[in-house]
Amino acid sequence: MKYVLVTGGVVSGLGKGVTASSIGLILKACGLRVTSIKIDPYLNTDAGTMSPFEHGEVFVLDDGGEVDLDLGNYERFLDIKLTRDNNITTGKIYQYVIDKERRGDYLGKTVQVVPHITDAIQEWIERAAMIPVDGKEGPADVCVIELGGTIGDIESMPFIEALGQFSYRVGEGNFCLIHVSLVPVLSVVGEQELDENVKAKLSQFCHVPDKNIITLYDVSNIWHVPLLLKDQKAHEAILKVLNLSCASKPELGEWTTRAKLCDSLHQPVRIAMVGKYTGLSDSYLSVLKYYCSFILGCASGEAILRCSIDDILVLSLEALLHASVACSRKLVIDWVLSSDLEEATAKENPDAYKAAWKLLKGADGVLVPGGFGDRGVQGKIMAAKYARENRIPYLGICLGMQIAVIEFARSVLGLQDANSTEFDPNTQSPCVIFMPEGSKTHMGGTMRLGSRRTYFHVTDCKAAKLYGNKSFIDERHRHRYEVNPDMVVQLEDAGLAFVGKDDSGRRMEIIELANHPYYVGVQFHPEFKSRPEKPSALFLGLIAAAGGQLDAILKKKGVIRASMSNGNSTMKSRQYGNGDKTSNWSSLGANAIYTNGNGVHC
Repeated sequence: MKYVLVTGGVVSGLGKGVTASSIGLILKACGLRVTSIKIDPYLNTDAGTMSPFEHGEVFVLDDGGEVDLDLGNYERFLDIKLTRDNNITTGKIYQYVIDKERRGDYLGKTVQVVPHITDAIQEWIERAAMIPVDGKEGPADVCVIELGGTIGDIESMPFIEALGQFSYRVGEGNFCLIHVSLVPVLSVVGEQELDENVKAKLSQFCHVPDKNIITLYDVSNIWHVPLLLKDQKAHEAILKVLNLSCASKPELGEWTTRAKLCDSLHQPVRIAMVGKYTGLSDSYLSVLKYYCSFILGCASGEAILRCSIDDILVLSLEALLHASVACSRKLVIDWVLSSDLEEATAKENPDAYKAAWKLLKGADGVLVPGGFGDRGVQGKIMAAKYARENRIPYLGICLGMQIAVIEFARSVLGLQDANSTEFDPNTQSPCVIFMPEGSKTHMGGTMRLGSRRTYFHVTDCKAAKLYGNKSFIDERHRHRYEVNPDMVVQLEDAGLAFVGKDDSGRRMEIIELANHPYYVGVQFHPEFKSRPEKPSALFLGLIAAAGGQLDAILKKKGVIRASMSNGNSTMKSRQYGNGDKTSNWSSLGANAIYTNGNGVHC
């Protein structure tokens, strides 16, 4: 096994995750099998209980692991499926060591950071690196490890020591260090690009050959980052350090085409993302705006970004981007503050109320992502109602599906007090309830998590067609509440079709309105499995419907399905009605590659 370690200096948030993902991609393009590990030095066992404003969004894996968002980058870039063991935290390591101590595995020895914690880190890395993640048997050829945080942080020190020992233990030719750092310049001068003089200075003080110093400058979208590495022959430097040979140049033709296509799109598709926003500083919002315009492939200021949301953000954005590029549309996001749609805002802040409704009414499609808490829920319900009544394409994810069910019960069934017990525990019409197996006393790891199977109970529906007329699908979940199964028949009789259910048939997974251009809600999170080359089926449906392309997409998928099989379904179809610190990073190994992370702010 060969190991590539990516570290960061000066400041956090330089783009180590995108850099690590891009390195993995070009190595994979060289014909190597690649896996990834992310090290997060915080004491939490996992990211499940952390606020997205503390550490970004939570990414959910097939096995239910709640992990750092960078693992989502690894999966999307490399098209792999990682496990919870591919995310190492200080909490996991200390728990592992303490459990061994309680069992008496250390035979009465005094348990210390060195050697017990550092040994545990190395053991975990070796064990996780051997897990197949690409659908093939046997371990990968190369494991890309990203060390979170910044070199010099106190919490990172045990990992630095462990990785230093690890590089010595695996031996020369099996370990390559890549350090991502910031080369700052005054804004009036422009962005720093590393000319030969600057590279010579960095080489002298960092003891890295100047040919191994790579510049990663601002790019129009993150898909260009692997191309920057390839153009500067980063893969050749890495392969040389690892004593590996590449039979051919990395093949990134399809990737290059997609990156360039993203830049050239002009015909817009406007999606209103209706969410619960939180008060953030202007400086944070400016960073968010830059980041979103960066992933959307827009020049500064082109993306219409109003503010931040306390819901699924980056993952939904990337899934929308994958789908919009596949549909040859330029994605424009309008952030709609859900509470601004409510009647209370009309009285307290009429301008905000009018602006929010103007954005919603000007959108080609509406997305209500997942989230927690009751603030802004009424505004989300009003957005779902507007999309349903005005035949605007709508996609509700997790809470967004529950919102659609509540709105339908209120507006169509006339149950004015219909609600979720999450928001009103005493409601007489509980459309959404707490799952029986859930825990109300423990937060971490107690939700319904990971990949679960959904069976289509209706074959003649848009969702099934978008998935290629499969009889079942596997998607990732993260929720505590579900549609009340006791109200399903009543809702179905009124025209709300529950086209997808779990294996028991009592847990609702997909809703759809048959007489609507595109009105779909799902309990799972399809954004977790979206890939640049394989957009999420339901996000593709939303963008296609918003751009007037859905019929063509469904027809194309039907043709593809027919060519693969006879297309007959064994399931019964039902018809529904309407309704640097850099002081000690070099101690990790002499064979290092230094990259300028300026501009890769993801």
